Amino acid sequence: MQNCLRSLCILHCALCIVACIGACSIPNLEGAECSEARDAVRQFYSFHFGNDMRPTAESLKMRERFLTPELASELKYAPPSARDYFTATEQAPKTFKIGTCEASDPTHTRFQVQLYWRDDIETVQKEVHAEAVKTGDAWLINKVSN
Repeated sequence: MQNCLRSLCILHCALCIVACIGACSIPNLEGAECSEARDAVRQFYSFHFGNDMRPTAESLKMRERFLTPELASELKYAPPSARDYFTATEQAPKTFKIGTCEASDPTHTRFQVQLYWRDDIETVQKEVHAEAVKTGDAWLINKVSN
């Protein structure tokens, strides 16, 4: 009986190790450009959601380090609006997820950004697309469209 139990424990451990090795070695099918830019886009949206999302001069100033100079300038001189440029909404979403990526060349990527609103009744999802460009060593947001 003890030998049978011992054998089952060894078999169980072996299966766990094999499962971990299989799960840990899933290949990344995304190109290097998308992988690098994904981190920058995620950092920007994490910062954006973690701070005041209202479109003000002060909030834009805080986000400039994530934006290309062209986009920062465009937003600085845009007429006042209640709509948040980065989510294309007036009502702030609760959370986001970075989705698919398309790399048109080694310095330009386009990401799907999924936006979620949730209340007691339902969850609503919408999306915008964020274009990131490589400027020097950094990936910066250059445009957001819906």
